[in-house]
Order: sequence, then C-alpha cells, then structure tokens
Amino acid sequence: MSKPYNVVSDLVHLLDLYWDDPVSFAQDMLGMDPDDWQREVMMDVAQYRLTSVRSGQGVGKTGAEAALVIWFLCCRPNPKVVCTAPTRQQLYDVLWAEVAKWLESSMVKNLLKWTKTKVYMVGHEERWFATARTATRPENMAGFHEDHMLFIVDEASGVADPILETILGTLTGEDNKLAMFGNPTRTAGVFYDSHNRDRARFCTHKVDSRDSKRTSRENIQMLIDKYGAESDVVRVRVYGEFPKAEADSFIALELAEFAAGATVEEAGDTLHLGVDVARFGDDETVIAPRIGMKVYKLRCYNKQDTMVTVGWVISTAREMLRKYQQLRKVEIKIDDSGVGGGVTDRLNEIVLEERLRGWRVTPVINGSSPTKHATEHYENRGTETWADLRDLLQESLSKYIQGKPAALELPNDDRLVTQLSQRKYRMTSKGKLALERKEDMKKRGLDSPDRADAVVLAFVEPARSGVYFPDA
Repeated sequence: MSKPYNVVSDLVHLLDLYWDDPVSFAQDMLGMDPDDWQREVMMDVAQYRLTSVRSGQGVGKTGAEAALVIWFLCCRPNPKVVCTAPTRQQLYDVLWAEVAKWLESSMVKNLLKWTKTKVYMVGHEERWFATARTATRPENMAGFHEDHMLFIVDEASGVADPILETILGTLTGEDNKLAMFGNPTRTAGVFYDSHNRDRARFCTHKVDSRDSKRTSRENIQMLIDKYGAESDVVRVRVYGEFPKAEADSFIALELAEFAAGATVEEAGDTLHLGVDVARFGDDETVIAPRIGMKVYKLRCYNKQDTMVTVGWVISTAREMLRKYQQLRKVEIKIDDSGVGGGVTDRLNEIVLEERLRGWRVTPVINGSSPTKHATEHYENRGTETWADLRDLLQESLSKYIQGKPAALELPNDDRLVTQLSQRKYRMTSKGKLALERKEDMKKRGLDSPDRADAVVLAFVEPARSGVYFPDA
C-alpha cells in the first residue's frame, strides 16, 4: 500500500525542486528517460515563452507533451494547462491517453485526478487543472486567464490560424507559455511562420526521424525507397521538413494531407462511385464511394477481368445502400478509356435488366475535350476533373483556416495522398494546363495514380458530362 501524501508539503517540495527543471521531474516523478531532443525541448519550454517543434513521425513527441502537462500541473501554483489538437481522435485517443498512461504510473498520481476531459489537483478542481479542448472554434481557446498557464498544441500544422492566433492573444501573463508540436505538412500559417518569418519570436526545434531511437529504420527506408529521398512525403514524415510545394505539382501535399485528416458528416441522398478500371498487371482497379463531401474507404483490386469488376461495383453500391438508409440514387462514374468501356456497357445493361431505379452510369473520357466552360483553361477532360477536385480541396482548407468546419474528407490512405500530390502538370503552347500522363509518371518511377483517379471520378458532376443516360 502506497504511503499517503501530505498534499501541501509535497506541492511545496515539487514547486521548489522542479520549477524550472521538467527533465528531472520526468525522470524522478514519472520514471521517464527522455531522449536528447525531448530534454532540450522540455528545458526550453521551462525557460522560454514560445516553443515550436517540427518533426518526422514516431519520434516521441506525444510523450514529451504528456510530461510537460504533468510537470506544469505539479510545479506551478493554481496553473491552467490547455491541450488541443485538430481532431477528437488525435486529442483524446493519442495525447490525452498518453497523459493518463504516464500519470497512472507516476509518483504524483495521488495528487492529481484524471477524467476524460480534465486533470485536476485534488481539492482544487476549479483553479488547478489541465483540460482537453478540440481545436474546432477559436472560442474554445478563449477565456483562460491565470498567472501560470501552458498551452500544448499537438499536430499544430493542422490547427486553423484563427485558433492559434486566439491562443497567442491569451498569453498575457509573465508565466504564460505555448508549445506547438507537429509534422510540418503546410507551407503557410502560424505554425509554418514560427519556423520561418516569426522564427525570432519562437524557440524552434527540428526532429529528424532518422535521429530517433524510437523509429523503425526499416520503415524509414521503405518510405525513401517508395517515394524518393527528396519527395515531399519523406521530407514531412521523415526529415521533419516543410514540403517543397513544387510549382509543377498539380495538387499540393498540404491539401491532400489536410483532407485525409479532416472529418465531415455524410449528407445527401446520392451515392457516388468513382471507378478507375485496370484489367491485369500491377495497376489497381479502384472503387471510391462518396456521400456528400465524404469519401469512404477505397475498394482496391488487382488482376480482375472486367466482368468481375462489374460485380464489385454492383456489390459495393448495394452494400452502401443497405448501410446508409437515406440513399435514394446511385451515380457511377467510370474512366471509359480502354478497358473501362466494357465495364460501362455491362453496367448499363444491368441497370436496364434489373430496373435499378435511380441508378445512372456516366462514362468519363479523360482524353476528350473539356466541358464548354473549361475549354480555355484545360487541355482535356482529365485535367479539368483533377482541377475540380483541387479547387474543392483548396476551398476546404481555406474555410478551416478561417475557423470554419472542413468541407471535404478523404480516407486516411497513404497511397492516395501520395498519388494526389505527386502528379505534375505543364503549360501548353496555347496557354492551357495539361495534366502529366500516366506513362510519364511511370518513367519517373511512380505508380499509376489509380486511387487518385477513382476519387477524382467520384466528384465528377454527371450533368456536366454531355453524355446521354437511359432512364432506370
């Protein structure tokens, strides 16, 4: 049985001993052995007002954040600690769970009580606490005032600027601090500026996954081999560097990364299925289901003949109709080039044979001319459809930066994000944008963008296709 604590004397001892030494606190009270970079960051948070850390994946940033939360709670009188992240999953399932893990095995667990949204000092619940607030609205971060206050922002690159600006405006006390951590996915915003134009205001750190004993060397090499040592994927996820945002990348990595981490509600009565058809070989046949502005998990198949593909499309549609009772219509959009034509024809036959009311099949020919309103801007229909998705992604991120809800959600699929962000474009002699051909992508050693094409097709508007559809 553990020895009862004398709360007053123990707090006085902790404040006196560890006020400016979170590293020793983590070692003595939490049983943590911080890495070198964690030690440096933790000591800088103790010393400086503003700290910003960009890192690759898997380096232990959540452990450092948890240690700082518990240290500040135990080593300041009447403190407030506010933890935030872009999504509930990241905040509660990752960061808040990490705080609970370290607290449960700590020497101070009898001083603090943990709940699902709050950690507070026993007997001082109203003024001495840490709280978890999702970064969805600026007002979630307002109204906090205390002499001793610490904001911990996880995945800071994904937090909207109005929210971070609200936090910065809240730091009015002498011992008010902000520590931001995250993968550097965006080349704009408060987190980006903290490592660039505002660098003089922040104590900054970069943590490379290759320098961490916690990361898998095999996984790092896999990413380098798969995407290339200078790719944006490796820069962000391994090196802890901001993406290059190459001028000839048609869709910026930050747009794809943001949508893959966003959450929107399914809305509407129409199921959209984007279908990119491959027959045999290494390419994939991909079905992308969409309801409203939410794309669901992609269905991917290899080495299937066209009639098997037809079966998977019908099966996917019926599965989604059973699961989402509000659906009344099915719009199937198919890349009709090459082997896709056979899938289109057979699906149209099935729609008629089985009298599938509300079902419609739309062939999309990427090499055909753009729709009338886009003729001046794009070389072909394929470039136009990719541009339509790019505009939607940009609009979604722009809304979020303004403090509004994200407007588009993609599945968290690494291959999809990579395919969307690696395809390039060129300007033709007629001043039109032309999307990079799949053949040229393969010459660069890249996969065919089958998953990206399926998602693009899922957002094609059938009414703009100019194709006649039989009544179902």
